[in-house]
Amino acid sequence: MSIGSIFSLIFGAIFINNVIFAKFLGCCPFMGVSKKVDASLGMGMAVTFVITIASGVTWLVYQFLLVPFNLQYLQTIAFILIIAALVQFVEMAIAKTSPSLYKALGVFLPLITTNCAVLGVAIINIQENYNFIETLINGFSVAVGFSLALVLLAGIRERIEYSAIPEPFKGIPIAFISAGLLAMAFMGFSGMQI
Repeated sequence: MSIGSIFSLIFGAIFINNVIFAKFLGCCPFMGVSKKVDASLGMGMAVTFVITIASGVTWLVYQFLLVPFNLQYLQTIAFILIIAALVQFVEMAIAKTSPSLYKALGVFLPLITTNCAVLGVAIINIQENYNFIETLINGFSVAVGFSLALVLLAGIRERIEYSAIPEPFKGIPIAFISAGLLAMAFMGFSGMQI
């Protein structure tokens, strides 16, 4: 695996094939947690940890347990169980190390379990036939792209809160409009040659 292909994988996962703007995975926490930058950063770190670890563990389970025993049809169920266990671990770790972050994330931390981005990345890694290193790099890069999108929208929503917006557009409507404009901006990366 060359440095160029690693860079291409990282850049592509963060900007070109952004999990939010190109694949439309993980939109629920994207809209729910993106009201404050602090909560978005915390959620981004938690999702980064979970997606990276889940990518590696699901790849190992798939390659060394499901494939040898011809149980590939159990992929989705196995991946969901692995992700749920990892999220419980992250939740306990955050509760012990940073109670304020745990309180700020509130209901959104258990949402990582049902965040389709986590499961989607694990399945995409298998479909793309990545090796273990590529799986970890792609998982981490996708999570960084998710976090970047989350923090960007949170920053925009914080600024919009103090802007004069017509009444029908206040709240979620302007958030969706902002997210759409961000998605269009990220589409500009799709024409780049790496």
